[in-house]
Amino acid sequence: MKLTILGGGLSAISLACFLQNREDIAEINILEKEDRAGGLCRTFETNGIEYDVGPHIIFSKDKEILDFMNGLLEGNIAQIRRSNRILHQKRFVQYPFENDLSKLPEQDKNYCVNAFLHNPYENYDAQNMLQFFLKTFGEGITNTYLRPYNEKIWKYDPSFMDTQMVDRIPKPPKEDILCSAAGETVEGYLHQLYFTYPQQGGTEALVKALIKRLSQKVKIHTGTEVLSVKKQQDIFIIETTKGSFSSERLVSTMPVNLLAKKYENTPEDIRKTAEELKYNSIVIAVVNVKPDAAKDNFAFMIADKEVKFHRLSKLDFLGSHYHKENSVSYMLEITYRKNDLTDLASDEEITQQIIDGLQKIGFISSQEDVNFTDLKRFEYAYVIYDLNHRRNMDKLKDYFKGEGINLNGRFGSFEYLNMDAVIKQSKQLADNF
Repeated sequence: MKLTILGGGLSAISLACFLQNREDIAEINILEKEDRAGGLCRTFETNGIEYDVGPHIIFSKDKEILDFMNGLLEGNIAQIRRSNRILHQKRFVQYPFENDLSKLPEQDKNYCVNAFLHNPYENYDAQNMLQFFLKTFGEGITNTYLRPYNEKIWKYDPSFMDTQMVDRIPKPPKEDILCSAAGETVEGYLHQLYFTYPQQGGTEALVKALIKRLSQKVKIHTGTEVLSVKKQQDIFIIETTKGSFSSERLVSTMPVNLLAKKYENTPEDIRKTAEELKYNSIVIAVVNVKPDAAKDNFAFMIADKEVKFHRLSKLDFLGSHYHKENSVSYMLEITYRKNDLTDLASDEEITQQIIDGLQKIGFISSQEDVNFTDLKRFEYAYVIYDLNHRRNMDKLKDYFKGEGINLNGRFGSFEYLNMDAVIKQSKQLADNF
């Protein structure tokens, strides 16, 4: 039996790794459009600085998956203690926001505490993300941070997003909120408190380590864009920019909305359902500057809508290999969608908006502080869980399952999965293949 995997990111490579020893599989072909495998887990370089498509730290609640990921790196690994902050009116508030309320201006702090203690929404069932925030945290924390930050990162009103991403967030006890307001900072999300990261090579080091484990049975075809897919009798025929491939089994890790367009058997109602899926693209920029305003912190979440970027990460925090002498390198993230103002803006315009934002938050004093910049755009970055997401994806999964096509990965299955969840999904698919 031959297997073809559409797309060559972490989900495709990990799946091939888990399936390659099956005696009934003779050949696995991975078809990747870009010039190298890795997808969103690729690492790029500018002026000697390596950076990822966002800060891809390694952590997991699943010990088996975490041990597998760390084991791949074979010593090229550092353990790092999280130090993330929310930047609120130039104040460093420890992440998560509700655990460090004493850092807020007095008026904001009182608003957050009072609205939490006297919350008229707490007994309602939350039907969307905004209702969940109000029910769980009250108006103060919601309006001061959660609502503006989520509107900024998702570019979508949270009242039109469902609760899939947030419904596991626990409601903090009243005692914790009072302690937080009194200055007793509480650590949150303890499974992320320590994370690991490659000492060099960025997140792509993880991908390269997986590729090294692949046998001769697995072939990765880069620069190979899928043009069409059809099923004739029980054989899938995939036409690409580098010729034709055929196989008895097919797994798609490419965005499922694209698969619906390229699969010739797709009925019109399935195509329309796929077109309803929502996602965000992302700008990743690196700005190397002279002063270090981040201090001993890694990532900053910024809800202020007058600042273009929603997150700033200090790459130097990840280790000496990511540090350039006498400077600091910041990674800035900006989400956008097709035909919005960011999409239509030039790279030069966005870079200037980023520099203006760094000045506004006090991380640089002038343009002269900037040594160099780099900017890249990635179309598929974040899955948006709008109110129709679950219904639409259930329909698409059922259809493609009926066609004998397995969906896998963040955009293959259109689920907001971190790296550990992607690998776990691949392992589960391999176990049941």
